Amino acid sequence: KEAVEPAKMEDGPRSHTVITTSSSYLENFSTSTLAYDKQFIHTAPGILVFAEIVLGLLVWTLIAGTEYFRVPAFGWVMFVAVFYWVLTVFLLIIYLTRAHSRIPQVPWRTVGLCFNGSAFVLYFIAAVVDAVSVKAAPRSGYNFNSWAASSFFAFLVALCYGGNTYFSFRSWRAGDEDN
Repeated sequence: KEAVEPAKMEDGPRSHTVITTSSSYLENFSTSTLAYDKQFIHTAPGILVFAEIVLGLLVWTLIAGTEYFRVPAFGWVMFVAVFYWVLTVFLLIIYLTRAHSRIPQVPWRTVGLCFNGSAFVLYFIAAVVDAVSVKAAPRSGYNFNSWAASSFFAFLVALCYGGNTYFSFRSWRAGDEDN
């Protein structure tokens, strides 16, 4: 710290001025360290998030390992699968580290509901597109088997997101901040 010299006036008393400022923006954030939430992985939404990550990974790797570019519909399935897989991993990290409790400005219940609801709808559409595209593909070869498996797993992922949409809705409706 710098010392503040008192201002000298010729005929008056000695005085000094100290100006302090603070930022209200930074006061809204918690300064505690991130913690690992062991309880989240034992809840139904936590289990569903892990299932979404594992099954979603299967969906896009099964398609990516084939010549999916020959069937344009698989581009849509790949986009949905990779997009929601990355976002789900990101949200898992946020929930496991309880970072969501450190940023109260974000309406996390609403974010969770919108995220899971949109993931359910778009994954269901992608699963249907995947299944229809597999039905139109030749029945022999590696591509057909991978695409058929990806279609099955896409429906499972859609069900997982549907389950998490239900839990997100219950949390949003109850106003429960921790979920």
